[in-house]
Amino acid sequence: MDGKPIAPPRTVGFAGMSLLQINGMIGSGIFALPAVLVAGVGSFAPVLMLLGGVLFLPLALVFAWLAARFEMSGGPVLYGKTAFGSFAGFQAGWGRYVSGSVAMAANTHVMVAYFAAIFPVLQDPFWSTVTAVAVIAALTIINLFSMRGSVNALGGLTALKLVPLAILIGAALLGNFGAPEIVLPEFSQVETVVLLLFYAFIGFEGVTVPAGELKNPKRDLPRVLVTVLAGVTVLYAIIIWAYLAIGASPNADESALAASAQAALGDLGTLMIVLGAGFSILANSFSGVVVVPRMAYGMAQQGMLPEWFERIHPRFLTPANAILFYGAASCLFAMWGGFLVLAAASTLSRLLTYVITAAALPVIEKREGHLNPFRAFVALLALAASVWISSHASEEAWTIFGILLAVGTLLYFVARRGSVDEPIAESS
Repeated sequence: MDGKPIAPPRTVGFAGMSLLQINGMIGSGIFALPAVLVAGVGSFAPVLMLLGGVLFLPLALVFAWLAARFEMSGGPVLYGKTAFGSFAGFQAGWGRYVSGSVAMAANTHVMVAYFAAIFPVLQDPFWSTVTAVAVIAALTIINLFSMRGSVNALGGLTALKLVPLAILIGAALLGNFGAPEIVLPEFSQVETVVLLLFYAFIGFEGVTVPAGELKNPKRDLPRVLVTVLAGVTVLYAIIIWAYLAIGASPNADESALAASAQAALGDLGTLMIVLGAGFSILANSFSGVVVVPRMAYGMAQQGMLPEWFERIHPRFLTPANAILFYGAASCLFAMWGGFLVLAAASTLSRLLTYVITAAALPVIEKREGHLNPFRAFVALLALAASVWISSHASEEAWTIFGILLAVGTLLYFVARRGSVDEPIAESS
């Protein structure tokens, strides 16, 4: 194609946005979290989960208020650039992109491990890797054809992962079970699991990235961000309650929820939860293939990456180059046995995105001459939470994060050579 690429159509409405956020947040964690929280704080776990949603709300509100200002793709890239310039915008996008590609490889391997309980051949490292790469390649190809088709496929995967959980909740409600009385834990017990509460919600921000393909992002994104956060919080709390009611397994591991399903529904319940976990991770990965390439596309639109990433497929009207590059990178990570070293650092990369976004809101409002004190306070809470979570990372995670940051900085200056920075003209 010559000249500027055509823009992809706006085909995703409120329901599609909700699917993107739900699957960005819910992966494998929902199947392991109940046992871990119950082991940490006992019968207070469902209440703590609700409190976790409240504590996470400031960050969601910051994204909601910023999302109401922009219609282009990029999400945090636009927020960081508008407030602090192209370099900060690039780092916000680079952090999210790196964490997404690493998480894609890691999550797909975890999904294969779940399905290996049904198909033992997948326990072989060779076939496990081959399957993971094949799954990533298939999700990439599906996503090439259209955003609408990708969202429809995501809807089907969402049903496959939520139905088993709904059946388990129904079994807890209708069976002869009773959850223990809620007992307040010691503060030290809460402190041991508070990081898990934060990790249960990360990924919510991905829905802001493909704003250029959403029908009415300024109106709908703020509502989706807050509504889905509330819904997922309640879902987590109910599942934890069901786990308690049926009878918690003494082992706080990823198979504990399957053990509860077996107690309530027999071997069929175990199979149901194993399949549900596999499809949950698959949907989470597919959501990443939809969202994260649009980050690179948005960065290219802002002159932060080569124009190659901005090109749209002339027939399918999707950012095909960005999608293919992301799929290829994720496949390489999946084949590289050392990719797990980057997993912890990828969380820090995502937190960098949160820090830049939280700091951007008051800066943008002050520059426009109408700083809202309440919003500034909420942004400060979100910033403090992100920095505090970052402070708990290991030394190895910080070292790898520093390397990734340096690589991103080098790529930024290579991509920016000779380019002229253009202001974003759509913030309002």
